[in-house]
Amino acid sequence: MTVAVVLFTSDLRLHDHPPLRAALAAADEVVPLFVRDPGVHAAGFDAPNRAAFLADCLRDLDVSLRRRGGRLVVRTGPVVREAGAVAAECGAAEVHTAAGVSGYAQRREERLREDLGRRGVALRVHDAVITAVAAGAVTPAGSDHYAVFTPYFRRWSQERLRETCPAPRTVRVPDAVRGEPLPSRDELSGLSPGLPAGGETRGRERFARWARSRMAEYEEGHDDLAGDVTSRLSPHLHFGTLSPVELVQRARARGGVGAEAFVRQLCWRDFHHQVLAARPEASRRDYRPRHDRWRTEDEAAEDVAAWREGRTGYPLVDAAMRQLLHEGWMHNRARLLAASFLAKTLYVDWRVGARHFLDLLVDGDLVNNQLNWQWVAGTGTDSRPNRVLNPVRQGRRYDPSGAYVRRWVPELENVDERNVHEPWRLPEDRRAALDYPAPLIDLADGLARFQHARGLD
Repeated sequence: MTVAVVLFTSDLRLHDHPPLRAALAAADEVVPLFVRDPGVHAAGFDAPNRAAFLADCLRDLDVSLRRRGGRLVVRTGPVVREAGAVAAECGAAEVHTAAGVSGYAQRREERLREDLGRRGVALRVHDAVITAVAAGAVTPAGSDHYAVFTPYFRRWSQERLRETCPAPRTVRVPDAVRGEPLPSRDELSGLSPGLPAGGETRGRERFARWARSRMAEYEEGHDDLAGDVTSRLSPHLHFGTLSPVELVQRARARGGVGAEAFVRQLCWRDFHHQVLAARPEASRRDYRPRHDRWRTEDEAAEDVAAWREGRTGYPLVDAAMRQLLHEGWMHNRARLLAASFLAKTLYVDWRVGARHFLDLLVDGDLVNNQLNWQWVAGTGTDSRPNRVLNPVRQGRRYDPSGAYVRRWVPELENVDERNVHEPWRLPEDRRAALDYPAPLIDLADGLARFQHARGLD
């Protein structure tokens, strides 16, 4: 009996899974392996919300495999060591895995290839599993990646995507390979109360429901904070319970301006992956330095605490941060505003905000989180690096009735539409009765400080 190992990482699904398909074609038996990597814990990336969602994903994957006669093997330890040990235990000739883009993923792949090579085991790395288009497949003349989205989108849109593959009917796993008990979210504490459940089954159900009922509205309503027309699929994309290739193809098949807008957002995700694949250091250093002298977390401790807790005195910022605390998720328009407020209005190092988001976001993806923060801070790929989002104007435009603010800032539930984004304009007696803080900073003062720091005054 020939055996192959499939090392799952950020691709926790059975539908449209090229590494699994290739392993099943090459061997009589397959070991579906997930390694709980202590390196992720050491780096602080196994935040409770994501650990809970991951536990759901692993359980769902195990259930799906058992329905097909298999099971998921879970091990704990360094990935290279555990993958090599499993390959040795079952006599595997090949290990199949999906290509990653972060510096950590690239180094892991190099070490894995070297270790397996010494054992006489081949490593097969598959592209376009975590992204729709492989990170290095689309490049401009004279560069290893695109630094501007629009030309990347044009080229990306012309790429022919690989064919999707169905979930396997049968998966045979060697009896001799043992794993550990699956983790459970019940073992965790510190979870956001409104945290969603994870797993491929939930992800496929959610996409089907959203595509049927809300996708058509997406182009017009994706920035409507109260309407919440967004797909909320980002956690599933982060953990790979849904295939980006399949999502693009199904959206294109449905057609319409809403589907086109959704595909464009999937392209943004691929765009960031190809940037970080070429520039792994951008996860921690400015992609395009602006010579900022950001305030540190210690220097701005009170401001940072107010921002994290949703008590800046700017209702839309506070609503966004409270949604994050409660759900472990935040509307994309709200993310842009909250990030702009910290990095530009408060002039705090973007890495402070990015770290807080990673501490709570169930979709906390190093690629998209860090590069979106850099985009907002003006040190990334934004062609307008000095723009500053005004929370009052953003509120009037994207939450005109104040419904989103009232949902998350109940202190303002009885404030009328005209004042809900500027409660400081209410008469003094009404302001005092609100139990809501005064603005942390005057917007004009924050703008002046930022412009001075950037040499724009």
